This record gives sequence, C-alpha cells and structure tokens, in this order.
Amino acid sequence: TPKALKLYGVDESEYSGEAEMFTKIHEMRTRIISNSKFDGSRVLGAILFEMTMDRQINGIPSAKFLWEQKGIVPFLKIDKGLEEEKNGVQMMKDMPQLEALLDKGVAAGVFGTKERSVIKSFNKTGIQDIAKQQFQVAKRVLAKGLIPIIEPEVDIKAADKDKCEQELLECLLQELETLRPCDKVIFKLTLPTVANLYRPLVGHPNTVRVVALSGGFDRADACKKLSENVGMIASFSRAFTEGLNAKQSDAEFSKVVDMACQMIYDASRSSTSAGAWKEMLAQMAKKDGFIAALDQSGGSTPKALKLYGVDESEYSGEAEMFTKIHEMRTRIISNSKFDGSRVLGAILFEMTMDRQINGIPSAKFLWEQKGIVPFLKIDKGLEEEKNGVQMMKDMPQLEALLDK
Repeated sequence: TPKALKLYGVDESEYSGEAEMFTKIHEMRTRIISNSKFDGSRVLGAILFEMTMDRQINGIPSAKFLWEQKGIVPFLKIDKGLEEEKNGVQMMKDMPQLEALLDKGVAAGVFGTKERSVIKSFNKTGIQDIAKQQFQVAKRVLAKGLIPIIEPEVDIKAADKDKCEQELLECLLQELETLRPCDKVIFKLTLPTVANLYRPLVGHPNTVRVVALSGGFDRADACKKLSENVGMIASFSRAFTEGLNAKQSDAEFSKVVDMACQMIYDASRSSTSAGAWKEMLAQMAKKDGFIAALDQSGGSTPKALKLYGVDESEYSGEAEMFTKIHEMRTRIISNSKFDGSRVLGAILFEMTMDRQINGIPSAKFLWEQKGIVPFLKIDKGLEEEKNGVQMMKDMPQLEALLDK
C-alpha cells in the first residue's frame, strides 16, 4: 500500500499510521471506480481488498456500487500474504478465518475471490505444492458458491522463468482433474515467456477465463505481451494505475483512466488481430496434428446423424435436423480431449459457423478456447456427372459468404 500510494503521488509524510494510510488508498480507489471512464463497457471485473469491500463509494457499499452502478463484477482478495521462501516458492499464509471472510464476501455481493502465491525459481516440489495449495483454497471458495481466481504468480525476474511456467502448467492441468464438472475457476497468471503456453487452460471445461497479471512490466510492455497470447485477457494492477496521480485535475485524471482502459481493453481483444492470423498460419504449416472435417451438410447430414445414433424419426424438417447435427458437433468440439494439442484445424459448415458453442460463436470458440484453426466449407454441392466428373455448383453469393 505505501508503494502504491507513492506511485500515485501520495508521500508517506501525508498520512500517519495504518488507518490514515488505508483512508488514502480508499480515496484513490474511489476516484478510479467512480470515474465516468471506468465502467463495464471495457472493465469486466475488479478485485477488492477486504477493507475496500467494507467501505462505501459515494454512499454505497463498494461491491454493490461496482455491480449496480458500473456493471463491473466484484471480486475479493482473500489471501493474507506470503510465507518465507522455501523450495523456490512463497506459499500463502494460513487463513484460519477464511470461511468467515467468504461468508462476509457473499453477504457483500462479491462474485468471486482472488488468492496469490509466488514462484521464485524452478523447484518441482515447490511448484507442485503451490498448485495443490491453490486448489485446496479454491475448493473452499467453491463450496461457498463463489468463483476463485487462482493466482500462482511466476516472478518475471526468475532466471528459469520459462521452465517454471511449463512445470506450473502441468501441475495446474493435473489439479483441474480433481474438480467436479460444475466447478468453475479463473486463472491469473504471469505473462508467459513462450506465447500461448497457457492455451490448454483457456480451453479447459472448468476454466471461466485465463487472465494475465502485469507482474512488474509497464503498461506498454504488458499490453504487447498480452496481445501475443490468444484467449487471455488483462488483470493488471500497477500497469493499470500507471500515470495516475493524486495531484491531477479531474480532466487530467479522466484522460489517463480512459487511455489505460482503452489500451488494456484493446490488448485483451487482440485474439482477432492479424497477429492471431499469423499464428494460425504457423500452426497449420509447422505443427503436428490433423484437420477434423465437421462440415457435413445437406444430403450428407441425415447419414451423419444416423451413424451417430440419431434416427430420422427423432427430428422433423431441416431446422430440427440441423439442430441435432449442431448438438453433435458441439459435443465433440467442447469435449476436453478435443483440443489444439492434436487437432490443428476444424472445417465448419456455414450453419455451424453461424451458431454458438457454450455461448461463444463457433469459430471464435475453436480458436480462443481450443487453439484449433477454423475453416469454412463454401461449396454449395455438386453438379450432375459430366465427362466423368462432378463440378461444383455455381456460387453467386461467394463473396458475401467469404466476407461473413
């Protein structure tokens, strides 16, 4: 807190004792949260310190203000700091009052929690311990009906950062297998040395989102690194408040808040950028795997459904038939075993592209959640045989379909 205040332009000489210090930090947070540029159009959620949750913003409890006035989902930081380093990591301190704090959070209207531990250097035992502890706490959070943000930070100064991250990924995937299908978690992770390392977490059925911490990078560097990681969004602290100062006029302050929100929002949306296209191209050109053909259409659809065990008597008309085939494709694509580690690409029928999988447009779901390159079947069937071949039928609407 003293460091955050100093970066905000509030010197330690301007307050005396812990109570005044927390009043100063609450004034800073209130100024950010109540600013007109800070709202749910760009900011999905906000993580609050317990003392912030306990206070009010403009006469309204903080968590309630975030959701009801701003459309921003409130989360609560629940860890009580870090133990001394052991086995290359800093575990979370014990939380004997956790259940009471979680009940308090539920009563205040928070949606979820955040709990942080830190990996300082490569040590298999330490990293395994970090992952286990994070999930032990996460299960206590889930039991209260809240969504945990699991934050095992890897220190950006770690000499073997990439090795730590690879081991952490394996441990997190193992721990995910201990959850029930109904259990949902969010991961908050250091921007990885190898871009898109955490893609398997993004596509996992127990994962709500994978978010990135700035970890000491400035805003420009953090946004650049984030834009290279498809499916990740930002959860920046210092990189978000960078440039804000207590001495700024309201107009100056709003300008910096607006710039920070837009810059981080744009980086979080970058999975649809040209950079993503280049990554898809590299995957198709160099990676081992295969392309799944999920593009049965028209006359081949009843046959595909019959082979799947759905008889023609189980649907009536073309609309119901395509609903059945979409249910089949959704079941395949959303399965945890169907992902970019083995499947390079998937070919979709137009009507599949037009629909959603788990609330996300199908092509976007394939790439952002599964790491699978989406393709579209564009032909409209075959002409009658002539000269020993069946040519494609004319496609007068081809340009419109390609634009789509």
